Amino acid sequence: MNLLENAVTFFSNCESAKGWEACKDYVDGNGKFTCEADPLAEVNEIKDYVEWMAGLGNTALAGSSFEIHAKALDEATNTALIFATFTATHSGEGGPVPPTNKTAHSHYVFALKMNNAGLVESAIKIWNSSWALKGLGWM
Repeated sequence: MNLLENAVTFFSNCESAKGWEACKDYVDGNGKFTCEADPLAEVNEIKDYVEWMAGLGNTALAGSSFEIHAKALDEATNTALIFATFTATHSGEGGPVPPTNKTAHSHYVFALKMNNAGLVESAIKIWNSSWALKGLGWM
């Protein structure tokens, strides 16, 4: 079993807005989620984050994409780190305002704690939400 490969597959399915059905086999239960950014402050489970991403990625931010710049596994703690850039244009319905047709390029990092079965048990998203929201014209 390759912990990093499982982490990257989960991440890719989630960030591609594929929803919980595409992610659940890579997560231990609903998983714990943490993010110190206002839009996600109340999200405490990975399942809820995955559905939040699917909601945005299939409506307001349809056609969004991401590029992974680096990935690594700390074998001492079974923690996968994934650094990426999310790119999205607010061209669909949804979001806090009507479509702005503005594009954001937002860097972020995920720290995914993997269990011994190769499943994500917790996720921390490190993200400057203000940067992304300003880029989309939402602030």
